Amino acid sequence: MPSLEHAPEHTCGVGGRRELSAPRLRADTPERAGLDPVELGHMVGEVQALTAGDRPWAAGAVVLAGRGPVIAVAEAAGWAVRYASYDPETDTGVELPPTARVPVTVGTPFDLASLTKLFTSVAAVQQIERGTLGMNARIGDYLPDFRAAAAYGITVRQLLTHTSGLRPDLPLYECPDDEARMAMLRAEAPTAEPGTYLYSDLNMLLLQCVLERLTGRTLDLLVQDGITRPLGMTATAFGPCPGAAATEDQRRPWAKADRGLLRGVVHDENAWALGGVAGHAGLFSTARDLAVFCRALLAGGSYGPARILGPDFVELLFAPPGLGFALDQPWFMGELAGRGAAGHTGFTGTSLVLDPATDTFLVLLANTVHPRRRPPDSRPRASLGTHLARAVI
Repeated sequence: MPSLEHAPEHTCGVGGRRELSAPRLRADTPERAGLDPVELGHMVGEVQALTAGDRPWAAGAVVLAGRGPVIAVAEAAGWAVRYASYDPETDTGVELPPTARVPVTVGTPFDLASLTKLFTSVAAVQQIERGTLGMNARIGDYLPDFRAAAAYGITVRQLLTHTSGLRPDLPLYECPDDEARMAMLRAEAPTAEPGTYLYSDLNMLLLQCVLERLTGRTLDLLVQDGITRPLGMTATAFGPCPGAAATEDQRRPWAKADRGLLRGVVHDENAWALGGVAGHAGLFSTARDLAVFCRALLAGGSYGPARILGPDFVELLFAPPGLGFALDQPWFMGELAGRGAAGHTGFTGTSLVLDPATDTFLVLLANTVHPRRRPPDSRPRASLGTHLARAVI
């Protein structure tokens, strides 16, 4: 297995209380982690297969898995940049010459897509811990100008649990300027009865507005100062991120905007329209940085000498139905699901799962949308989760 101590990492862009030091991650053998090397070998083989052939599941991928403070698998396969464009006539990517392709390394940053929601959620729970934000408070108390949502009494808890009733998204990318985009958000009322589960990017956009109004600071600074800087996650930031894996040749009609081949700028059209910093999408990161994030949460909010949350508030994140985090979802967690596993997926091909019951974590970064988006297929994610679950000794 590659050693992460010497893995190259790109830095994208530019707190924490000091307490007793929690163990830092280190690369070691599966046996030292209490994991079956044969089962992890199957995991590595699958990732290599997922990036092979003329129509791979992803052009490139990185898988990182471990238990406790030990990283037992860190494998990169395929290409960060494989295609120059997408050809709709042949429904294939236009391959770059081999010498022009960019291989994936363990340190390659990826567009996290909806994994960004986890960082927005942690930033919100940090404010709840400080007593500046009320879990059951109505967002109208913080955003009185968001009259449509305020009229329905939508709460902070409903935003965090996707039970506000707001529709999945809005075409903010069609608005001519920021003022028009904010006016659209302010005018948006629930389409379902509040209390009804309906997964929506708008929940995290409104939560971002609450946090920024409450603190007087932008979300990128809240994430940087409250999460990534204290944890030493130097490769995690909102874009642009020039060294990132490429995503889509973004053109209509399959996309919502005509932006060409994207690399290092956010794939999500609404996040792009909002300047790249959004509550639902926009972060770039590496597998090792995300492993640190997982490790901190599994350790009750601590990593090394830093603490980003108290243990009670980490438990609050993972208490059913989960705050921002999805809980026990076999469709992308496989057999890790069932005992309180928490995680999320991202549209670009990303996912992470952490399982407090076995103290394991699994990070998968992939660019499944390179060179163009396709119907999502999470079976590979679930299969990798099953391999990790079965590897636990």
